[in-house]
Amino acid sequence: MADPVLERRRDSGEAGAPVVATSSQSPAKTSSRSLSTPSSGPSGDTSNAIASRTERRSQSFAELEANVDALHLRAQSLIDKINKKRNKDQTLMEDFKNSLTLKVEVLCQCLEGKMHQQFEQNNMHLQAKVQELTDVMQRINHLQEELRQVCNTLTTVYEDLGLQPEM
Repeated sequence: MADPVLERRRDSGEAGAPVVATSSQSPAKTSSRSLSTPSSGPSGDTSNAIASRTERRSQSFAELEANVDALHLRAQSLIDKINKKRNKDQTLMEDFKNSLTLKVEVLCQCLEGKMHQQFEQNNMHLQAKVQELTDVMQRINHLQEELRQVCNTLTTVYEDLGLQPEM
């Protein structure tokens, strides 16, 4: 025993996967399809069923369109959130870069100051060593002069004694 409602649904595409009607489908096609469907009631019931199906399809399309619009709005919202987060990340990176640059500049200035202090200490140490060297060279010159005088004195003594100096 076949159920006439199920047969109508099967013929109209309502049973199983939903069939999406396009706007190019004319009411004449719908009514011709429903006319070929065996009807259990008078022709007034058939037109009411067609009107009911058409109304349900219109509601389905309206719901589908509303769902698509909602999905579109949600996707746009997600894209906006992603863009905001990217902008926030970019700002964070720029702040980090500026902070790092500032810290590197401070570190470089500190290092440069320490280098100048070390240069000054080395210069003072070198000046002290150069001064010592200068003092030693002056003593050497002074001792050389004294040695010359001693040599000249010995030469004079040897000459006075009439001896030949051995040099």
